[in-house]
Amino acid sequence: MGEFNLNECYESTLDANFSRALTLCSEEFSKEQLLEFLQYGNMPEKQYAALVIDSIENREEADILMSNLTGCDGKIREAVAFKLGELVQKNPNMFLEYPEIFAKATIDINANICREIIDVLKYLKFDKDFSKVYIREIVKIITDALDTLSSFNFRDKKYTINKQLFKIYWCLEGINVFASYINEDELFSILDKCSKIQEYTIREKVALVLKNNAKSDKLENLKSKLKLDENYYVKNV
Repeated sequence: MGEFNLNECYESTLDANFSRALTLCSEEFSKEQLLEFLQYGNMPEKQYAALVIDSIENREEADILMSNLTGCDGKIREAVAFKLGELVQKNPNMFLEYPEIFAKATIDINANICREIIDVLKYLKFDKDFSKVYIREIVKIITDALDTLSSFNFRDKKYTINKQLFKIYWCLEGINVFASYINEDELFSILDKCSKIQEYTIREKVALVLKNNAKSDKLENLKSKLKLDENYYVKNV
C-alpha cells in the first residue's frame, strides 16, 4: 500500500471532522464537485463523494475513483469498495483497465474491503484480458505468502504468521472466482500446499475452490482427501 499523509486526510480536530461530515450530508453537489472531492478532498470529503457518486462514464472518472481504492485512509478505501459493487455492475467495461488494483485490494488489511472486492469481481470475470492479469497478480501474491509462511518457525510472532494467512485466505477467494484462468498444474500446486496448512479456514477455502473447480483427477483426489479432514467445516464444504 502506498504511503499517504494522515494529516491531509482529516480536519484539524475530531469536532471539525464531524462538523464537515454533517455539512456534506446537508448539501447537494454536482458530479464535477464530487470528482474534485475524490481528487483533492480530505477524508470526510472523499468518503462522502465515493458513496454519493452515481455513475462512472469515462476513463478519467474511473481513474479518479480507483485511485482511492488503495494507498489512502481505510475509511476512504472502504467507501470506494462498497460503491464499486453498484458502479461496476452498472458499467463493467469502465473498470477493465484495473486488474492490478483489484488484486491489491483483494488483500487489503480491512476484511470488509476484501469481501466487497470479491463480490465485485464476478462482474469483471467475463473479460479474458482482465481475468488473466488479475489472476497472474493473485498467484504471485499467494506464492510469495506461501514461501514466506514456510520460512517461519515456532519462534516467529503470531502476527507475522497471521498476516500471511490473511493474504492466502483472500487470494483463495480470488482464485475461486478465476480458477479457470490458472494452469491446472499451478492450481494443484497452490491448493495442495494450502491444504496442508494447520489453520482450518485456509483448508476450508481450498475445499470451496475444489468444490467449484475440480476438473482433473489430481484435483478430484485432493477434494476427496479434504472430505476426510478432521475439521467439520472443511469436510462438509
